[in-house]
Amino acid sequence: VHRLVTYIFVYEDLISLTCGVIIVWYFAGSFEKNVGTVKHCFFTAAFAVLTALLYLLLETVVSGMGEVEDAKGFMPVAFAILGVSTTRSRMKRALVWGFRIPVVLVPWFMLCMAWFIPHSSILSNLCGLLAGEAYGLGYCFCLDIPESVASKLDQMFPFSLLRRIPGLRYIPGTLAERRASESSKINPVPGSYPTQSYYCSSPPAPPAFQMQHPSIQSQGF
Repeated sequence: VHRLVTYIFVYEDLISLTCGVIIVWYFAGSFEKNVGTVKHCFFTAAFAVLTALLYLLLETVVSGMGEVEDAKGFMPVAFAILGVSTTRSRMKRALVWGFRIPVVLVPWFMLCMAWFIPHSSILSNLCGLLAGEAYGLGYCFCLDIPESVASKLDQMFPFSLLRRIPGLRYIPGTLAERRASESSKINPVPGSYPTQSYYCSSPPAPPAFQMQHPSIQSQGF
């Protein structure tokens, strides 16, 4: 049963591992900024299990047509995240390699590109994309975590430990806290930025001769 989740950490060579790292950094990083660290960890496990179950269901059908690559790596979960992002996006078109295509076609275009990645399972990627789009369209609403629960989980282990690690960016689970953290970066508190003190020299000495008329003397100064 544990392999329903642990398969996302399996890579066969350095090339597939490098592709997995790039995918985690690009797709999972932006997804975590939108939902928070707690929900990101939960959705990673949930999408991994849903993808694996759907893969096992379809493997029995597709295996009769030919050899099927085993599900491995983070890419199926990345396609699930991409499916959620595109189905809930307000954008109509996206720019991909200089071409503007409908946003709903972006994950399917990326699915075709994933064909050329070594040791990539097209079936598992397809299952991940279907699981993500099903959640994005509202068919898996049971996976939604209330923000009150996410706020409580932020204070519990191991998330409370992650918040204290210096240099690690932790995204709060509630929308209000995320907006507050973003606004604090845009409008920093006074004194948070270093200031430069400028040296002001003494005013120039008056000329040696004296003006006779007071108005002329004031104008001279």
